[in-house]
Amino acid sequence: MRTETMNPTLNPSEVAKPFTSYSEKPALMSIALFDAIRKYIYENSGIYFQDNKKYFLESRLQRRMNFLGLKRFEEYFDMIKFGTGAAAEKKYFFEAITINETFFFRNQPQLDVLASQIFPEIITSKATLGRNKVRIWSAASSSGEEAYSIAMIFQDLIKPRYPNVELEVVGTDINNAVIDTARSGVYRDYSVRNTPPYYLKKYFKQNGAAFEVNPEIKKMANFKLMNLYDDTLMKTMFNFDVIFCANVLIYFDQASKTKVIASLYNSLNKGGHLFIGYSETLHGISKAFKLLSYPNTVGYKKE
Repeated sequence: MRTETMNPTLNPSEVAKPFTSYSEKPALMSIALFDAIRKYIYENSGIYFQDNKKYFLESRLQRRMNFLGLKRFEEYFDMIKFGTGAAAEKKYFFEAITINETFFFRNQPQLDVLASQIFPEIITSKATLGRNKVRIWSAASSSGEEAYSIAMIFQDLIKPRYPNVELEVVGTDINNAVIDTARSGVYRDYSVRNTPPYYLKKYFKQNGAAFEVNPEIKKMANFKLMNLYDDTLMKTMFNFDVIFCANVLIYFDQASKTKVIASLYNSLNKGGHLFIGYSETLHGISKAFKLLSYPNTVGYKKE
């Protein structure tokens, strides 16, 4: 359990910290415990760990255990379920087991479609109703690069054409550490490596190896902790015109995919658009969306 003597406040870098000593013998996780932990993960997030992910789970949790001074996986699992401060520790638990790989302008074809077709379509439709705000949700936003890329596209290509239109981007993720990074808006070279030089110069302030998103872009996006598998939280996410949810479904089994996609459908306005990852599809998951083909990408529309 979390105690005053442990004081386990974790810097995000600690999640990936190696063993403190090469003389330490890594703890072993029994098959029975692995089954129990992956069942717990599945029930709380919808993420399913295949049998071949046992070593990955062991190595990720071992790092957190080293930080807390725990020797056995059983101790840590008991802490998560029953210990004092279990709710707080669960945040670090999900930080440890999730992978966050992203960068600015990662999916350019989707951004091109958003700028050339979807933004104008939504804005025109809303104008007939006397509305001028477009709402976009970057689900599983990781450290915020996707959300800020959308804001930059809007500010550069859409705002000059539609000066009275406002944009709100909501970024969510299950990992608290990456949400903190997103809120700071400060990134390293790796994150901006795919950013067009024009955007890098216009929308970032460089300070040595750090690149900070400028204030006019930062104020368009807000970020919060969100578990896509949490029915109560998902019901608070509604009235979105576009949802980006890339590279999330690959971690779910069929039942979890169906549940999450149904929730995303409910979060969209009528006529709203959903974009998922290149390697993902809604085939066999949902018939509620209309499949749309665009240059070099596809999207889904709620009719």
